[in-house]
Amino acid sequence: MKNWQYIFFDLDGTLTDSQEGITKSVAYALHRFGIEVEDLTTLNVFIGPPLLDSFMKYYDFTEADARKAIDIYREYFSVTGKFENRVYEGIPELLKRLKGAGKKLVVATSKPEVFARQIMEHFDLAPYFEETYGADLEGERTKKDQVLAYALRSRKITDLSQAVMIGDREHDVLGAKKCGLETIGVLYGYGSRQELEESGAMAVAETPEQVADLILAGMV
Repeated sequence: MKNWQYIFFDLDGTLTDSQEGITKSVAYALHRFGIEVEDLTTLNVFIGPPLLDSFMKYYDFTEADARKAIDIYREYFSVTGKFENRVYEGIPELLKRLKGAGKKLVVATSKPEVFARQIMEHFDLAPYFEETYGADLEGERTKKDQVLAYALRSRKITDLSQAVMIGDREHDVLGAKKCGLETIGVLYGYGSRQELEESGAMAVAETPEQVADLILAGMV
């Protein structure tokens, strides 16, 4: 039986539905490169993974152009896009249950930490959490395993069996695995069951309520 004390949460696609703000910010950046996107849902692939990787993977940008695109993306996101967002139904109840059970909640996101903290405060989620950890703006800490390693060091967590990751995409699972953590995947975000299971999630939850049930039941 598991008895996790530290619960690490992804942000985009796990705590909040950030589709509108992220896709509009990506479209804003692509426009400056002469690329027009009519269907913003085609940009959902940008939700979750590091932006640098996504611009290079999906639009064949060089690393230099991808970094320029990120700077342009942030022109929109830092002012407007970060608040074009909503908390998933059931998330406040999930967080209350876990916190009430004595669990320590931590955010670990590939989103820049400065924006993640602003979002957590804006949507009144910060009080449930011990801390919010994210990427830096310089590009030295962007991948999920780098953010998780940073968070584990900062919280002084050495017994990895005490912690679990909650996320909606394969990079959450793979990043956690690289750091020695197990992951519970969620299906209400932007990843599929196949993506989560094939990347190695130990369990998959369809709703925030199921996430709490799995954690508090001490699932095997």
